[in-house]
Amino acid sequence: MKKSNEIEKYKKHYDEKEFLGKVFKYAKTAGINVVYVGLLLFYTLQNPKLPRKLKNVVIGSLGYFILPIDLVPDMIPLAGYTDDLGILMAAIVMVAFYIDEDAKTKAKEKLKDLFGEYDEKLLEEINKKINKSKQKEN
Repeated sequence: MKKSNEIEKYKKHYDEKEFLGKVFKYAKTAGINVVYVGLLLFYTLQNPKLPRKLKNVVIGSLGYFILPIDLVPDMIPLAGYTDDLGILMAAIVMVAFYIDEDAKTKAKEKLKDLFGEYDEKLLEEINKKINKSKQKEN
């Protein structure tokens, strides 16, 4: 994950409406994995047990996702969201302990709204990383 001062830089770009707007507008372009990870973070942010420090990490990573101009501009076909996924996955690993079944269920329901029916096997790698990170914390 980027240094904490870099996270602070992106925190100011986070806005719930902008996040959801970008997800709805660019879901197909970003792909199901990027959207799933973003939604997991979004719903985990609503968990009252998430410590303030980790909330800042989530807000910073979602702020990075919202910005169209970042390390790899989102408009570049195929590569545009790879940096976003990397940042979001780093945040996922950090907050994995707080990702509960409610957040997963809400994220998967929203995926159905955005993508229609999809193969849940597409999400296996992400869920494995979450579970592996949770095991490390126990």
